[in-house]
Amino acid sequence: QPELGKPQRNCYTLPGLDFSYGLYLQRTDGGVPEAIGSWDSIKPRSALARSMPRDFITMNRGALRAGYTTARQFNLYYKAKDICCKAEEYNHLQRSPPKLPADLTYGITPRPSTPMFDLLQHKYKELWMEQQRALMAAQRVAKKKV
Repeated sequence: QPELGKPQRNCYTLPGLDFSYGLYLQRTDGGVPEAIGSWDSIKPRSALARSMPRDFITMNRGALRAGYTTARQFNLYYKAKDICCKAEEYNHLQRSPPKLPADLTYGITPRPSTPMFDLLQHKYKELWMEQQRALMAAQRVAKKKV
């Protein structure tokens, strides 16, 4: 019950000074000698332990040479003759990435900017008018021939 005239306290009383927070783990509380002596090291995997991906290009060629044309026949061929990529083909890009020039820019080259001087002189209008005049003259010549 709260004391008369005072609000009710909404917190808990803290434990004494001899209380320690957290868990005591026997295995990891041995200090530096135990930490150094019990390192969990990861053993490196050998290259042969890793499974190589299937070489579908070679398997597709073999299936076509054998005369298989349907998807079911291709699947049966894949199960019968499972061909994996060779290690050097699989790691080709990881070992030596393709040689690219230093000034290579990825993507599409930008369009050249439109010269402002040509816009101010109405050069594009004049080019269009010349094309239209040439087209009309060609049509007149074709009409006279008919």
